[in-house]
Amino acid sequence: MSVAPTREGFAPYSTPSAGKPCQTYYKVFGDLKSGVTPVVCINGGPGVKHNYCLPHSDLFSIYGIPIVFYDPVGCGKSTRLTIKHDVGFWTVQLFLDEFFNLIHHLEITEYNIVGESWGGLLGMEIAIRRPEGLRRLVSSSAPVSFDLYMQATRMLLKTMPEDIQEAVERNEAAGTFDSPEYERANLEFAKRFICRMEPWPEESLAVLQSLEEESSAYITMQGPSEFTITGSLKTWNIIADLHKINVPTLLTNGRYDTVRDMTIAPAFREIPNVKWRTFAHSGHLAFVEEREKYMKTVAEFLTQ
Repeated sequence: MSVAPTREGFAPYSTPSAGKPCQTYYKVFGDLKSGVTPVVCINGGPGVKHNYCLPHSDLFSIYGIPIVFYDPVGCGKSTRLTIKHDVGFWTVQLFLDEFFNLIHHLEITEYNIVGESWGGLLGMEIAIRRPEGLRRLVSSSAPVSFDLYMQATRMLLKTMPEDIQEAVERNEAAGTFDSPEYERANLEFAKRFICRMEPWPEESLAVLQSLEEESSAYITMQGPSEFTITGSLKTWNIIADLHKINVPTLLTNGRYDTVRDMTIAPAFREIPNVKWRTFAHSGHLAFVEEREKYMKTVAEFLTQ
């Protein structure tokens, strides 16, 4: 069920290191003043625009929960930047500041977060800071440690055909991440563990299209793929702080997800008030692959 957004606009975002004024594009479904606690949806990436997360608009069209989507600075309709692979610019703090700037601009005083992949990571970073307005957190297919995530994706890579594994090894050694055979290996990996639908629906293709348009944040912070992690997030680990999350939290992943159970289990152990749901027929994009079940699960959690 597709509905038109209620409104859209831009939130001015001042970040001096960008070298120019920035703004964050946002899109709202529903009335943020309706009395129903709205959701702020945080996309994956880092640096992927909001389009692929639009299935979450079901939370409004079916369940009546207002929801905000936005393009992080550097992608989509937000300010595009020529900064390339600048570790000092592309940081977790940059995106934390942008999130709080956006909810202040929209005058949102109470909110829930639904974060997908990197968005779930950022959601956990927000939650450990215990902001006054946060009521609930959904962390969807988000690891709690990139060391664990790298272990998980390398394990999955070993299940791929030998020629794929050899192509990855060869191009990692040469640093040729733009070679056709490395890109083919990346795509075959994605078909098994990111989205298992055939053919890929529009929402899944939107992830690839967004990274083709602009990948500076992704490459700088993560690396050239889900299994070659060379960026600044390589050492990121939030496990020691998870006990600080003081809001009800829902963790999700897919049975075939790159975010294996081992990458989520510490959050289930450490967060005081937590639930965990695994979607049996999904990879990394359960909200696309098992859309109806996923949205029902999330909506019930948010409205308990």
